Amino acid sequence: MRASTMASGTPPAPVPFWHRLNSFFAFPFQLRPLAYGLLLAFCSLLFEVFPLLHPGLALLVIELGIVLAASRYGFKITALGSRGIWRSEDFPRTLDDEWVHLPWKLFAISLVQGLLIGWLSWFQPVLGTVALFVMSFTFPAAVIVLVQSGSFFQAMNPGHVMDAMRIIGWPYALLCFFLFLLSTGAQIATAMLLPMIDGMIALPIVNFAFIYFGWVMASLLGYVMYQHHDAFGIELLPGGGRDDGAPVDRRTPEQIAAQRTDAEVAQCVTEGDVAGALALAYEAQRVAAPDDLAAQRRYHRVLLLAPDKAETLLDQARRFIPLLLRRDLASEALKVFRACREKDKGFALEDAAAVMALARAEWRNGDAHAALALLSGFDRRFRGHAAIPQAYELAARVLVQGLGRGDMAQPILATLESRYPDSEQTQEVRWLLRPAA
Repeated sequence: MRASTMASGTPPAPVPFWHRLNSFFAFPFQLRPLAYGLLLAFCSLLFEVFPLLHPGLALLVIELGIVLAASRYGFKITALGSRGIWRSEDFPRTLDDEWVHLPWKLFAISLVQGLLIGWLSWFQPVLGTVALFVMSFTFPAAVIVLVQSGSFFQAMNPGHVMDAMRIIGWPYALLCFFLFLLSTGAQIATAMLLPMIDGMIALPIVNFAFIYFGWVMASLLGYVMYQHHDAFGIELLPGGGRDDGAPVDRRTPEQIAAQRTDAEVAQCVTEGDVAGALALAYEAQRVAAPDDLAAQRRYHRVLLLAPDKAETLLDQARRFIPLLLRRDLASEALKVFRACREKDKGFALEDAAAVMALARAEWRNGDAHAALALLSGFDRRFRGHAAIPQAYELAARVLVQGLGRGDMAQPILATLESRYPDSEQTQEVRWLLRPAA
């Protein structure tokens, strides 16, 4: 079934979570969560650093901080796991705002449920026992709803909780069983290790045991949500689900959007609808950031196809060419410049740095005449600009080394000596025009 699914082009269904138990136990041993978990565990030894607080109170404050930090990272594991991201190196550095507050919301849910169980136990002990069993059984589903929605009220809504259980189906009971075993794992590990350990090191070891099993449970919950992400309405992140046979997609959301727009524009051009393609490309670059290279490149290419948009093409190129040069794409910038010159022989840039960069690119390409054409009148167009000595020096170099016309470079040297006698460019041109030995 799996092979036929892949052959038909449909993404294969995720494997059941009980087939991936090893990966959940291995997650906290990935480099980043392991380092973070050890750091949090050993923070418990800092309680003696606070001289103004009683050691017991300081330890309580530190432990609460450790629980909060570990819980936040646990919710991050679950949330990103539900979107198909299981390697810590692929995690974003920051948390979404809604994830940051999830530990407090989970604490509020636990508090409300605990108060309800306590009241029922006081009112009728049997009802309290039944309520404890029901809430323990539905608690994982409540956490799933909380991660999915970020809402305390939805996680407390029995309807939403039952929907989550219905989506998972009968494996939900197996999930609860595994979570129960994991929740007791830290206690069992602690009971086994403590008799063999003496001194203060016992505290971070106990902390790490609870952190480890907590993150294993978070990884398990995240994968269960990923298994049913379509039913939960969860969109996978780029690269999500790569371990289930899906092609690896390392594109960012911005790249995906850009490629989608490229396809729509190309379809319009193929159908002969240049006006439609131009409208799409214009809107995409209008809403994009000013330095969005893909949007500007797309807009430029469509403008080249529009016969009545020459002025718009030239105006856009005056922004596009400097952007290309800032990205070290001098060859592409030259192509754009030449395309604009074909539309208008008088096309020129108003950016001195861009003109210099294009002239240097032409010189590197071996086109001395094109380099000189770009530098022609540079001192008049950009009067007083700091790059004028550089323009003089480059023009002299092109004349001497490219065209063998040292005689034409002599006036440039005279101008440099009169205006910039102590500049490096003057010395360089003087060396270029030195008498032959």
